[in-house]
Amino acid sequence: MALPVGLAGSLIVLPFTAQATPSPDAVISEVFGGGGNSGATLTNDFIELGNAGDGPFDLTGWSVQYLSGSPTSTSKWQVTEINGAIPAGGSYLIEEAKGSGGDTALPAPDAAGTIAMSASSGTIALVRSTTPLTCLTAADCAADTNVKDLVGFGTAAVRETSPATGADNTHSVARDAALTDTDNNSADFSGATPTPRNSTGAGGGGGEPSPTPSPTNTTPGELRIHDIQGTTRISPQAGKTVTNVPGVVTAVRGTGSSRGFWIQDTAPDDNPATSEGVFVFTGSSTPQVKAGDSVLVTAKVTEYYPGGQSSGSQSVTELTGATTVVLSSGNPLPAAELIDAKTLPETYAPDAKGLSIESLPLKPGNYALDWFESREGMLVQIGDSRVVGASNAYGETWVTTKPKQNPTPRGGTVYPSYAEVNSGRLLIGSLTGDKPAANVGDTLAGTTTGPLDYANYGGYGLQATTLGTVKSGGLKPEVATKGKTDELSVATYNVENLDPTDPQAKFDRLAEGIVKNLATPDIVSLEEIQDNNGAKDDGTVAADKTLAQFVAAIQAAGGPAYDWRSVDPTDKADGGEPGGNIRNVFLFNPKRVGFVDRPGGDATTATKVVTTGKNGKDITLSVSPGRINPTSDAWKSSRKPLVGEFTFRGEQVFVIGNHFNSKGGDQPTHGAFQPPKLGSETQRLTQAKEVHDFVAGLLAKDKKAKVVVLGDLNDYQFSKPVTTLTQGKILTDLMDALPKNERYSYVYDGNSQTLDHILVSPAIKKPAYDVVHINAEFADQASDHDPQVVRIK
Repeated sequence: MALPVGLAGSLIVLPFTAQATPSPDAVISEVFGGGGNSGATLTNDFIELGNAGDGPFDLTGWSVQYLSGSPTSTSKWQVTEINGAIPAGGSYLIEEAKGSGGDTALPAPDAAGTIAMSASSGTIALVRSTTPLTCLTAADCAADTNVKDLVGFGTAAVRETSPATGADNTHSVARDAALTDTDNNSADFSGATPTPRNSTGAGGGGGEPSPTPSPTNTTPGELRIHDIQGTTRISPQAGKTVTNVPGVVTAVRGTGSSRGFWIQDTAPDDNPATSEGVFVFTGSSTPQVKAGDSVLVTAKVTEYYPGGQSSGSQSVTELTGATTVVLSSGNPLPAAELIDAKTLPETYAPDAKGLSIESLPLKPGNYALDWFESREGMLVQIGDSRVVGASNAYGETWVTTKPKQNPTPRGGTVYPSYAEVNSGRLLIGSLTGDKPAANVGDTLAGTTTGPLDYANYGGYGLQATTLGTVKSGGLKPEVATKGKTDELSVATYNVENLDPTDPQAKFDRLAEGIVKNLATPDIVSLEEIQDNNGAKDDGTVAADKTLAQFVAAIQAAGGPAYDWRSVDPTDKADGGEPGGNIRNVFLFNPKRVGFVDRPGGDATTATKVVTTGKNGKDITLSVSPGRINPTSDAWKSSRKPLVGEFTFRGEQVFVIGNHFNSKGGDQPTHGAFQPPKLGSETQRLTQAKEVHDFVAGLLAKDKKAKVVVLGDLNDYQFSKPVTTLTQGKILTDLMDALPKNERYSYVYDGNSQTLDHILVSPAIKKPAYDVVHINAEFADQASDHDPQVVRIK
């Protein structure tokens, strides 16, 4: 067995210590509800408090309290009283209910209760009294002065901004070492291996520490990294402790709450299915190693599921609770494996008929997902690569390693069907601190090198230690052709949760898009207009201030004085951001079109098509604006379609604005289940049928009626919901009229794809249709959707 590079060096046994700027005082630092559950090592649930202040934080008369993630009007907070103090810079551990499983007790707790917490969803509050809280909404709890800190995780309704994710039977949610508190649980917490620590400093590794190699024992253990990684996605050593695993440190992640380092064996085996790299997880503790260190690691082998196992993601094999011996420094790193156009197979994933692929033998020569898994944790490298997904706020950028795979005219990679997943896409993150701002069609030029990682958002990605430079592709926002005098122009635009709490700059950017890029359409169907105070949950449902501010911004940008119509939703009934009361809205230019107002439309009243005239051949809506069957279960916790009756040059036009339920909850394309289950599709199918049947009924009364159905349908042109809308040829999806490589309005995970649509009835002849690309391909976006417009003669 070959020894690692630099074995004959100095011996340093490194403790891992947190090094971060302290938070001002006490917060909830970690929450774990999986104690004693299936797969858990720890026997008990726990709550850990942290104090980054300069002095002890007194907890006399305080409590921690727990609320179900989905509270009802009868839900009660459960209370555990606490006393004593959190030491300066220290922790305070509260033990909660014990489960039937697990084999490791918590470190001696500072306080104990009997609360049986959920592993996946719930709310914890640090409270200045022992009286049970009474608040049952995020807004009410934020207003309760007794609440010192609050953490909602999973899908918790009560949380700070958005809930933390990543909790399950084997993972807690934890803050970083700095105890960062931005009042956004999803930003401040992330999933982690539980590391309970009490006020004496005991713990931090999940109970008793892993065996520590003797300082005189510098002999590599029996197992190498490829033995730990194995030939499937799950380590054959999962749950076991491995001793003196040799490797060279290739990269370090020293910030955030998922800190650690990657090691790679310099003596690989000859099996292409076994990875030679692995991540050593140190949680919120800063690693005390550097690239080029030759090390021996003793740790427990765990399988970490980013986003939780229930998310459908694959797992990452990790070494946790590690003790690391540094043998020498300055060693050369293993050669990075090049990924180019020939490296990855064309087929993305094995077909397991919807079942898990975790136990299947890896076939890296057959499937891209298997190739990535067989290199998990190893150094990989790309050369000049075209950007196919614009950089986000974290500097993460999607590139393609297969430039000829389904290219769009503007430099992206179009998603043509469920059966054609683009296998060349690769997410590029950065360990350098650099945050590139690249647009689709740019080139990440030069060499980019780093370990191959996996995350719930995006799947496999290269964490760059050497990052290429962005070379501009010159992409420009598009401008639509302005409609002629005798052309009715109708557009759809998802304006991404617009409300008066947004900066004026957002209103101005969106307004410029309507005036300049969309060329002031006669009618604009808007999605994601929120009520007058946005996410504040106080019963407000009106959006007149939101719309007045937007209309004023459009006028200031040189546009017309748009009028608007909408139907206020019932409070908290239409989904979207909690408290936001999202809805669809029509803007229209009253100098070009007329709106036929028929009173009586409200949140729960359905509009119907009624016949009028002497011969009963004319049709109108019973209420305008109105909603399609709003009490149907199809629209439960979802936006209801808005229907309006317009007139243009003496002709009647019916417009139906839509925003179908999101794809949230679908298993990820890169996940463990192949092909992934599309759980959210069921509701969209029922929604599509409601709209289809409404249009079919309208056309049955007047087959020459002009109907425009448009909006964010949250699905592809080849999906079952969209094909349900067009059944019987009552509607034509104009997206299908575009060339295949231009059928997109949204970019996600490096795929240029379609979520937004405009469909028209047969009476509308030769419509001129355009997706106006101004957002989705750019790092600087006014919205994450591109608008669309149709011109009708």
